[in-house]
Amino acid sequence: MANRLQYLSANDWNLIKAKSVRRTFKLGEEIIQQGALSESIFIIHRGEASVELAGTSSRAIVATLGAEDICGDIAFLERGRATAAVVAKDAEVEVDEISAHELREIFEAFPRLASRFYLSLALILAQRLKDTSRELAREMALRDRSR
Repeated sequence: MANRLQYLSANDWNLIKAKSVRRTFKLGEEIIQQGALSESIFIIHRGEASVELAGTSSRAIVATLGAEDICGDIAFLERGRATAAVVAKDAEVEVDEISAHELREIFEAFPRLASRFYLSLALILAQRLKDTSRELAREMALRDRSR
């Protein structure tokens, strides 16, 4: 799954990284807590994390993220709560955290950066929708065969 902000330029990344904070999470720690009000976007620098949805008695892993992948984007767009948990899957996972407020300030100052960011994010979300639709179709076909 492509979760990278592919249209950002080197200068865009420099602006974003100047406002970000490097954080380290240990194996099993939640980078993002499902349902929590999220005020940041995270870009994985090193290590792997899983995107997990909590059910009534268990969690389902819906994606794996690695270096340069973004998470926290849905809550950023909706200015709301995280729709899934993101959990560190390596002994140490390093992320760059940037507050949504500071990111929006950068966008106001640099509208073309905002355009490239949102275009990249739109492609990420489109790919996620395709992946989900493909998985749903696979599950439906398996169910139909078992009848």
